[in-house]
Amino acid sequence: MTPTPRPSEIVSAAHERVYRGLRARVMLGQIAPGEALTLRGIGREFEVSMTPAREAVRRLVAEGALSMSSSGRVQTPELSNERIEELAALRALLEVELASRALPRAHMALIDRLQTINATISDVVLNRDAVGYIRSNLEFHRTLYLRAQAPAMLAMAETVWLQLGPTMRALYGRLRRTEAPQFHRLIIAALKAGDEPGLRLAVRSDVTQGLKLLVS
Repeated sequence: MTPTPRPSEIVSAAHERVYRGLRARVMLGQIAPGEALTLRGIGREFEVSMTPAREAVRRLVAEGALSMSSSGRVQTPELSNERIEELAALRALLEVELASRALPRAHMALIDRLQTINATISDVVLNRDAVGYIRSNLEFHRTLYLRAQAPAMLAMAETVWLQLGPTMRALYGRLRRTEAPQFHRLIIAALKAGDEPGLRLAVRSDVTQGLKLLVS
């Protein structure tokens, strides 16, 4: 017989569901920069009480995914040029190191998987699917970095992605892409060749070039 969940366990599960749902929406750019959220609206959307909604928001505020004013107003942050440059520099530091650590463990199955994801990116670009593009692009990077076997570093990189999510959606509109990022092909080529300097350069270029458009 399955034991009946305690009220605290039900609230905890609801909090986790709201947190993960909101976190994904922010990271994938499904919420615009500066868009206001309300606890009541979040509760309605996820069909939960105010408590799980409040706890999820507090957690995301702590991660920099949301901001909260002294009056309690919650919104996605609108990043200044200086903040975008800082986060781009963090991406370059963390992701270049992750790629470098992944290189010795890169095998053909990984390379094939990256090529498949890149083909998906080409499809979503043709369909002008901004959220699909961000999702597939992050999947490309995460798939590579998982081979680094550096979970703390990857968690830090994901926090940066989270803080950049709404801004990346705005960036996609500026880029007007017609194909998958050229640097992805260079990343794959460097992995095939075992070329660490080439890999580091390709990753650094990929994670910083687009963001430079926002601060130019």
